[in-house]
Amino acid sequence: MTRQEFIETIAPIIQQYAAAYGYAFPSAIIAQACIESGFGTSSLAWKYHNYFGIKWHRGCGRMAVNLKTNEEYVPGILTGITAGFMVGDDLEDGVAMYFQFLARNSRYSNLKSATSARNYCELIKADGYATSSTYVSTLLNCITQYNLTKYDGPPPAPKSVNYAAIIQASALRVRTGPGTAYPIMQVADHDFLLPYGMVIAIGAELGSWCKVSGIDGWVSGDYLKR
Repeated sequence: MTRQEFIETIAPIIQQYAAAYGYAFPSAIIAQACIESGFGTSSLAWKYHNYFGIKWHRGCGRMAVNLKTNEEYVPGILTGITAGFMVGDDLEDGVAMYFQFLARNSRYSNLKSATSARNYCELIKADGYATSSTYVSTLLNCITQYNLTKYDGPPPAPKSVNYAAIIQASALRVRTGPGTAYPIMQVADHDFLLPYGMVIAIGAELGSWCKVSGIDGWVSGDYLKR
């Protein structure tokens, strides 16, 4: 996968999650994914689906993997350490992990008030996300080089489709929007689940998510067979 292909793959997912969580500048977050993961080439990214270098901590609810990394505690001096990092399930889960991490740490609450992509980069560095002394300039150069500001603004609209699909999961969750950032729909105070083998009509698609006709809910297309 080329750098551009990585961006085009991860950007729409980040756009959706940024909109769901209330962040106005996906370009800065896409740049973080590019830099932190080496455009998806680091072992932490392609093997463990952690695209943002997020370290594991007690209570995060994630599996951990210990890997060597460098920290710049003193400007210009890299210190090698072994640290625990969170493990994701797939690309989308790796993106969800980032937004969940921000939401659970109040020190990042100021990011929702960012006034520009530059300001977002400056704030997240000041909040202590990274130790690199050149973190802000590196992110800004990435945004400029790959024209990432084109991803700022409203997320892409769903594509209208019309086909039948068979559920391949034992109990498929139905969500209010296209992604795990959106809550599971509720029926009589219980999660709305669709059973294995059920045939459903799909009326729209957005990335790997499909909108179920008639119930105004979304399911993951990874668990459907046409």
